[in-house]
Amino acid sequence: MDHDFASALANIVGPDHVRTAPGELSVYARDATPLFHQPPGLVVFPCTTSEVSRILSLASDRGVPVVPRGAGSNLCAATVPVRGGVVLSMTRMTHIVEISTDEMLARVQPGVTTARLADCAEARGLLYAPDPSSRVTATVGGNIATCAGGLRGLKYGVTRNYVLGLEAVLPTGEVIRTGGRLWKDVAGYDLTRLLTGSEGTLAVITEATVALLPKPAETLTGVAYFESLEAASHAVGQIIANGIVPATLEFLDKKCIGVVDDYTGLGLRREAGAMLLFGDDGPAEVVTGNMSRMRRICTEAGAIEVTVAPDVAQSEALLAARRCSLPALSRLGSLTILEDVSVPRPRLAEMVSRIDEIADRFDIRIATFGHAGDGNLHPTCVLDPDDGDAVERAHKAFAEIFRTAIRLDGTITGEHGVGAVKLPFLGERLGQEQVELLRRIKRAFDPAGILNPGKLGS
Repeated sequence: MDHDFASALANIVGPDHVRTAPGELSVYARDATPLFHQPPGLVVFPCTTSEVSRILSLASDRGVPVVPRGAGSNLCAATVPVRGGVVLSMTRMTHIVEISTDEMLARVQPGVTTARLADCAEARGLLYAPDPSSRVTATVGGNIATCAGGLRGLKYGVTRNYVLGLEAVLPTGEVIRTGGRLWKDVAGYDLTRLLTGSEGTLAVITEATVALLPKPAETLTGVAYFESLEAASHAVGQIIANGIVPATLEFLDKKCIGVVDDYTGLGLRREAGAMLLFGDDGPAEVVTGNMSRMRRICTEAGAIEVTVAPDVAQSEALLAARRCSLPALSRLGSLTILEDVSVPRPRLAEMVSRIDEIADRFDIRIATFGHAGDGNLHPTCVLDPDDGDAVERAHKAFAEIFRTAIRLDGTITGEHGVGAVKLPFLGERLGQEQVELLRRIKRAFDPAGILNPGKLGS
């Protein structure tokens, strides 16, 4: 990228919104994914759809790679510019355009954080259901690009279930609007769903229309401790079989319990083999009844102890134990690798057992926590980045974990995305016919191949 290109970008967004200094570029050389690093040639900060359109048109004409980026909180290297070029930071586009209580929807620019949207919806008696752990920093645009999940996934679904419509800019500079304000709309191919989860490889999202729900009247959380994860998994199966779809159904393995208790001082039962967080929200009488039933089911499944928080404050304290799993584990070493795989719910305990066996075989430390209700696990490895042999063993271990998930009828990622991390395993998950189809779709949207190259469809 030459001076003329940078000057042309400065003419579009203003000179204060183009960064080329090496120190500033280093911040955008990585995201929250460890071990992936590549500095861009420059960073540009648009604030309107028109500016995004002109930037992409210019980059397409010049054949310059462009990597859209929100807060950079993703965990699959989706926003690392692996082939250099331009990082297109959407952090200036932070306007909540509209919140409609009548239609129960919001229109937001991509740089709005998930927590801010949720708070604004709550102030109007509404709920924005997607709830990724990084919600305080993660942006709505980034959540849509990776189809983020979260703790409410079992009951409420994931991000794609709430995206009604998008304004997006194609790599050629064309602006399109998909979907709209409707829950029902089957006119044409579902481009809204296609762009959701496309990880910035097909278009740049400049506005999203998302669905909201009524705010639940009551929310309660409980905790159950078990001798083994197998016993906890049996309780999970019985909860679902009894017709209960909890708002929360999370687990920590034995390794996580001790580390999280050290971090939080909550007094968790460190001798337990597994900890199950369960909770529900909705009308008070329904929540009370479901919590009582889940408590009974856990007890009958052999729980060592079952406790239901008496109020919202203590419910939040229990949920904090799950949310802080990553920072708690991060204190054990200077490098933390957090991955995700999903398996069918009945095979959750088997998958955790396989993860433990793989960790032992490769002589690395892996603890596992995750979403028991939907079979989404987060094996997390902590090690010394200066120990090259340990890093290599960790790479081999996670490769085996991904392949094990596939063998158990699961997938290589449930909510983090493919990015650069799992691209080598995509063919094993989808088959080469589907991978080639992804490439043809990519070429239809991005004939010059400029948008987030080296990722999906490359």
